[in-house]
Order: sequence, then C-alpha cells, then structure tokens
Amino acid sequence: MNRPIISVQNLVKRYGDFTAVDGISFEVAHGEIFGLLGPNGAGKTTTLEIIETLREKTSGTVIVDGIDLDKHPNKIKEIIGVQLQAAGYYPMLSLVQIIDLFAGLYNRSVDPYALLDTVNLREKSKNKYKELSGGQKQRFSIATTLINEPKIIFLDEPTTGLDPQARRNLWDLIRNVRDRGTTVLLTTHYMDEAEELCERVAIVDSGKIVSLDTPAGLIDKLIASGFERKKEVKAASLEDVFIATTGKEYRDS
Repeated sequence: MNRPIISVQNLVKRYGDFTAVDGISFEVAHGEIFGLLGPNGAGKTTTLEIIETLREKTSGTVIVDGIDLDKHPNKIKEIIGVQLQAAGYYPMLSLVQIIDLFAGLYNRSVDPYALLDTVNLREKSKNKYKELSGGQKQRFSIATTLINEPKIIFLDEPTTGLDPQARRNLWDLIRNVRDRGTTVLLTTHYMDEAEELCERVAIVDSGKIVSLDTPAGLIDKLIASGFERKKEVKAASLEDVFIATTGKEYRDS
C-alpha cells in the first residue's frame, strides 16, 4: 500500500478509569472504503471523532494526509467531510438554503443544484429538510459532506433505519463518492453492508482491534478454522427478493 491517507498508531482515549479506545492502530489507503465494525460501545465512534478533530485523544498518533493531528488540527478540518445526524440541520430551511449556509461556513462557492444532482435530490431542492424521507435525509447528509470537496468523508452508520431500496441506493452513492477519488471511512452494524462496500474492515471490541483484513480474507480465515454455518446459505437473500419484487428506484417516501 502506498503512503496511507490516514495513519492511526497506538491511539488511546480514557475517561477517568474507563478506557474507550485501547491502543488502536490502523491505516487507510487513498481512495479506499474502510469499515470500522464492532458492537455498541466498542470505541468505533470515539475513534472517528478523534480523527475528525471533534474529540481529544489521551495518547497516540494520528496523521491525516500527512498532517499531524497534534500540530495542525484545523488543516485536517479543511480536507475532511463529516456526516451530520438529523439534529445538525435547520428543519425549516430548504435544501438549497442549507447548502448555501454550509458553503458560506466553508467560504466556498457551490452550485447547490449540481450538488443535489450527485445525490439525486434536485427535485427536492425547494423542500424543507423536515419534509424529506429517511433515505433522502441520509443522501442529503452525504451531499453536505461534499461541499468543501474533501479528500476523506466519515460516515457513522449511514444506513441505519433505512428500507432496503434506500439502503441499496445509498450504497451506490457511497461507491460513486469513492470513484471520484474520495476516501470513505465508515461504521456500520450491517455485516452485509460492510462486505458489499468495504475494501478492508477492522473489527473493534472493547477498545481494541481484534481483526483487520479484507472481508473475503476474514471470511476465509474463519472457514479455515473449521467454522460451519448451521443453516445452508442460499444464492440469494430475502432482501434480494424484496428488491427484485419492489424495484430499486429512488422513492419519494
């Protein structure tokens, strides 16, 4: 792997006697979709927030595109995009107004309609944020991460609560973002999502990385250890049936 765009070495975050992140080390390549997986409370979100400069670390080293987090955190902010949760938007503003507001914060000139085209939301440009469906809100959230043309975007459980169509459409959007040259670091509780999207994944438990490899590599290692499924795996899933039956097009609701 060439020089990584993200390098995390021996990262530790403590809250009093509790260690949330316990010596995590990993690297993310340029243009990669990298997944951080693990149960609730494993330390995934804390790790993301430290890299995003939103939370102070206790110790360790974080380098983002050659920038040392300890020395130049504001320079890191200039080259990343962070997915906001719903509470981060003004519900009574239209999508165009929100984009203009964010562009002003970044001191950038942005064509709101071109940006909305990237997430297939131009027809909703005049709608208030609160009027969007769950899937539309998530697509818009990703659009706002692209306003400053970031080198890296961070997505924290981007498809939670979405129906199968919206989830698959968001997968396509994430791939499109990657194909434009943007590195994606995401967390998810959906293992099929990680297997489908991520070039590599790190599994975190109790603040430590317990496995790191490609999804296929991790599966092969498990099978080699003698693991056998209790239930025969079919060539398609129930979600595949749902999509084939109802279609994969974008929905307004």
